[in-house]
Amino acid sequence: MAGTLGLGGRSTAWASSGAPGKNVAVLGGGVGGLTAAHELAERGFSVVVYEPVGFGGKARSIPVPGTGRNGRKDLPGEHGFRFFPGFYQNLPDTMSRIPFPGNRNGCLGNLIDGSTIRMSRAGGRHDIFIPLDAADAPSWLTPEALRQLLAGWLETNMHLPPNELAYFANRILVFLTSCDERRFGQWEHTPWWDFVRAAKMSPEYQRMLALGVTRNVVATKAEVASTWTVAHMVEAFLWSALRRGNYQSPDRLLDAPTNEAWIHPWLAHLASLGVQLELGWKVTGMALDGGAIAGATVTNKAGATREIKADWYVCAIPIEHCRTIWGPDILAADPALRKAVTLDTDWMVGLQYFLRRRPPIVKGHVNYMDSPWALTSICQAQFWPQDFAKSFGDGTVVDCLSVDISEWNKKGILYGKTAKECTRQQVAEEVWAQLRAHLEDTGDEVLPEEGWHSWHLDPAVTDLGTPGAANSEQLLIHPVGTLGKRPNAVTKIPNLFLGADYVRNDIDLATMEGANEAGRMAANGVLEASGSTAPKVTLHTLYRAPELEASKAHDQLRYRLGLPNLYDLG
Repeated sequence: MAGTLGLGGRSTAWASSGAPGKNVAVLGGGVGGLTAAHELAERGFSVVVYEPVGFGGKARSIPVPGTGRNGRKDLPGEHGFRFFPGFYQNLPDTMSRIPFPGNRNGCLGNLIDGSTIRMSRAGGRHDIFIPLDAADAPSWLTPEALRQLLAGWLETNMHLPPNELAYFANRILVFLTSCDERRFGQWEHTPWWDFVRAAKMSPEYQRMLALGVTRNVVATKAEVASTWTVAHMVEAFLWSALRRGNYQSPDRLLDAPTNEAWIHPWLAHLASLGVQLELGWKVTGMALDGGAIAGATVTNKAGATREIKADWYVCAIPIEHCRTIWGPDILAADPALRKAVTLDTDWMVGLQYFLRRRPPIVKGHVNYMDSPWALTSICQAQFWPQDFAKSFGDGTVVDCLSVDISEWNKKGILYGKTAKECTRQQVAEEVWAQLRAHLEDTGDEVLPEEGWHSWHLDPAVTDLGTPGAANSEQLLIHPVGTLGKRPNAVTKIPNLFLGADYVRNDIDLATMEGANEAGRMAANGVLEASGSTAPKVTLHTLYRAPELEASKAHDQLRYRLGLPNLYDLG
């Protein structure tokens, strides 16, 4: 139960008033923390979640204050657009268990399929449109049939030299038929750039298949990105496109702002389960005593401090912030935590343009392949049943063009500055110029001539245009060797568990799915350590094509003999 605020602005609070051994403090209210809270509350634990900024973390909506008029809601800003690939399984399961009025399958029913992915080119080159209908997907694949399918798809959509397309298709086949030992032992330590032999290929090949796949999708550089991480995602997208393993459409998004379609219903459901949600409290320290966590310190913006005590602690705080709260004694107690704080993060930030006219771009995501700032976008309101103009803003805005900026250290085309060197206004103008350079380079009028009604840049980014430019909500990236630095959810500290996207998990990539999976693993750790008889949380793993298991078994033998993959032609 909560203590009384004492002199000096300090109080002591118990995480809950539940039964002994069942009190859990979840530190961090992003997707991972809320997932752990959800699973543990369903199993009879008393849970309190502490979140400094906003529940949902990087997945939350960020309404633009003061923009709603005459009863309309504020314009829906966000950290970045939401994207739910068809191979997500853990997160959709959680969403299906969050009640939503009118939906038999809860918040999961708020997902809508995109119909087409657009790969937009600049410089007068025609854009590539990739339909996502898998009606003709083959039901059985041999390695050779798979190679032909990949080569044919690439030739149809990429317009690159046939020999380069065939080579890339073969490289993907090499990965698909590689055993786990080779994937973790060789490809995790091979840069994607080297794996696809980009240095020997044409600039178009480098742009489309080396740089674009990594910088625009996983916000890391092809020259250093782990082949295991990149190719693992390529594999998952491939099976999703072929509708294997009960996978859904490769491109899915919500039918309303994230808070409305998912986060707020989730918070309401957690409250109904007895979860206590404490907003505005930042974890500033953790104490170790006798080899276990003895408590955590949280502080609010007013400077008031509370000491949190619980039986079990789930740390769901982003890794860049863990560096400041895990003291030397905690790091010494578990070598895996010492490695974890050396993980790399980078900027991937959302910018929303609120438009008076809906641009005819595509009903799906767009990848701006030649943009120096590695842009991707989605026109959101076309997927929302509610009338945008009647629901948000001042009544003149009809759509939200949401853009993710993944490269902040290269010079743009308008001001000749990096994104970090630009002011916020200059960032908005520069991104608009890069969008137009792609969408209107062949003479089409796509974006409104009058520009935008307004724009919103993630407030986590501060002091742009100065040497102190900072981003308090960064993204884990995956250079070679990252897997060996990622900790497990269960630590060597008996009452400390990790529930954030940097935890080693099956999907590997730092995503909402990865955070959800980590939260599930943390919950299972608490169940095991507490001796609970409640059923363990289900962990869904990515699909493995049965047709390729024999090839992987053969590759395992070759790997142990020091031989290359059978299909690796060098």
